[in-house]
Amino acid sequence: MSDYRAHYIKVAGTIALLGNAVLAAIKLILAHLSGSLAVMGDGIDSSTDVLIAIVTLIIGSMISKPSDKEHPWGHGRAETTATMLLAFIIFFAGAQLVMKSFVKLVHNSEIQSISNYAIIAAVISICGKALLAVLQYYFGKIANSDIIKANAQNMKNDIIMSAGVLAGLVLSTVLKCPLLDPVIALLVGMWVIKNAVTLFNQTNMELMDGNVDNILYRKLFHAAISVPGVSNPHKARIRKIANLIDIDLDIEVQPHLTVYEAHELAEKVEEAVRNEIPEVYDIVIHIEPEGSDLHQPKETFGLTPLHFEQDC
Repeated sequence: MSDYRAHYIKVAGTIALLGNAVLAAIKLILAHLSGSLAVMGDGIDSSTDVLIAIVTLIIGSMISKPSDKEHPWGHGRAETTATMLLAFIIFFAGAQLVMKSFVKLVHNSEIQSISNYAIIAAVISICGKALLAVLQYYFGKIANSDIIKANAQNMKNDIIMSAGVLAGLVLSTVLKCPLLDPVIALLVGMWVIKNAVTLFNQTNMELMDGNVDNILYRKLFHAAISVPGVSNPHKARIRKIANLIDIDLDIEVQPHLTVYEAHELAEKVEEAVRNEIPEVYDIVIHIEPEGSDLHQPKETFGLTPLHFEQDC
């Protein structure tokens, strides 16, 4: 993990921390002044973004550490683990808002008229989140960081959410229907929960060494067979380590080759794969004599080009 990547993650985390802290404070204060539960929910969501920023700063320091005896693949997975933790935090915040909104709907006698402070808070939220989202997307692209990209997407969702809050507040004021406030808050809470579940599923795929990007496998097989003397690439496995990729692959070569000649072919395959997939962190290539695959028990792991024929 290069130092420049860790640097940009720290910069993005600092910007997100300061920006969301200011937005959260403004929205929570205006929510208290207006009595709007929807704005309170929006403020809580910004508060979770502050936690995301804090974790991002911590991760920026961890992933820059070199590999060691306990972590021979480096510390990149710390970013994945932190993203998983954030998914739980976001889910909890959304669930709390849903429950609070439901209680207020049941006791609708407590619902008060919407203040203009609530509308001001929603407008400030939209403008502030738009600026933060642009900056997070920019740094996420430079650093190729999943946690920054996830944060940028989260802020994009926040813009949509704040726009919904604003529309609901305007309608509740125009229609003289304060009941819309807890209804909007309930929808906001469900939106937050949905985002948490999506983030959890994406992160869980990586932690379980899964990969749904078929293009990567096609590139891998294409690179392997592009080397003269290499055939039947199989038992391929691709997993992510933060923004990098770890690959296992079996190939077949002519049985009469010397160990040195077979090793040279494996080196050429690795070079071809790295040219096709620059994000490769490490690749392990196992060499087999041509035809040996036919005499082995049926493979229960790894992929072959046959797995992707139906997608072509």
